[in-house]
Amino acid sequence: MAKTGPQRYPGASTGYWYGSKYPGSAMESNVVVWHTTEGTSLPAYDGGSMAPNFTAVPDFKAKRLVWYQHFDFDSSSRALVNRAGGVETNTLNAVQVELVGTCDPTAHKRWGTKAHLYTADLPDWVIRDLGAFARWARDHHSVPLTSGQTFVAYPASYGATKTRMANAEWLAFKGHCGHQHVPENDHGDPGTFPIAAVLAAATGTTTTPTEEDPMAGYSKRDIAGATWDEDMVPAPEFAPDYAKNKFWKPSAYLRSIYNAVITIRDELRAVRTAVDALTKSIKES
Repeated sequence: MAKTGPQRYPGASTGYWYGSKYPGSAMESNVVVWHTTEGTSLPAYDGGSMAPNFTAVPDFKAKRLVWYQHFDFDSSSRALVNRAGGVETNTLNAVQVELVGTCDPTAHKRWGTKAHLYTADLPDWVIRDLGAFARWARDHHSVPLTSGQTFVAYPASYGATKTRMANAEWLAFKGHCGHQHVPENDHGDPGTFPIAAVLAAATGTTTTPTEEDPMAGYSKRDIAGATWDEDMVPAPEFAPDYAKNKFWKPSAYLRSIYNAVITIRDELRAVRTAVDALTKSIKES
C-alpha cells in the first residue's frame, strides 16, 4: 500500500530513527493511538524494537514539546501487542505517539516536585502542541479529529476493561484513541488523557469554561499605577545607589533609560559637530 502525503512531522528530530532497522509495513494511517511512556525522559525502546512512530518530550523551560520521529507516519511501528489469531494492531493503519509522562497517580505522587507530565493535569502548552500534531495529521493524512472513546483513569483502565474495543470496532475505527482502547493489549495508558481539549486545540476552539476576569473592577489608571509605581524590578548594578536600593519601581527604571538615551544623544551631537569641524578644517587646509 502506497504511503500518501508527507511522512515527516515538521521539526521532529530523527536522531533516534529506527525505520532502517525495522522497516515495518506501509500503511495509510487514519488512527492516532496515544500512549504515555511512564517515565520522565526519552526511552531507549530496547533499541527500537518497542518504539512508536513519535515521542513527544516536554521542554518545561521553553514550554513546548520536542518531537522525535522513529518511523515514517505511514509505517507500522512497534508499541502495541499483536497476538496471533486476532486482529492486526501495529500494522492496522495506526500511527502511534508516546508522550513522555505518566497516567499513574501513584507515580505522579511519588515523583512529587520533579518536573514531569501527568495526563490528568496537562499544562495548556502541552495540549496546544498535541493539538498541533492532531491538526497536521488531519490536514496531511485525513485522520479525523474525532474520538468517541472514553479515556478511563489508570489503574481502572488496565486490562480487559469495557472501554477496550472489540475486534470489529477496532477494524472500523478511525480517529483518536488510547493504548487502553486497543484490543489484544492490556496497558491502561494514557489514563484520563484530555482528548476533548486536544481535539479542540486542533480545531482552534476551546473546551475551557470562561473564567472570571481577575482584573475586573480595576480601571486602566489603577492597573497602570500598580504596574509602574508599585511593582519592583532589580536595579542596574551600575546605579550609584545600588548598595542601598537593589530594586526600583518600573517608572524609575524607565526614567533612567530615558535619561541615558538623552545623554547619548547629546554626546553624539557633540561628536558630530567635532567631526564636521575637523572635516571642514581638512578641506580648507
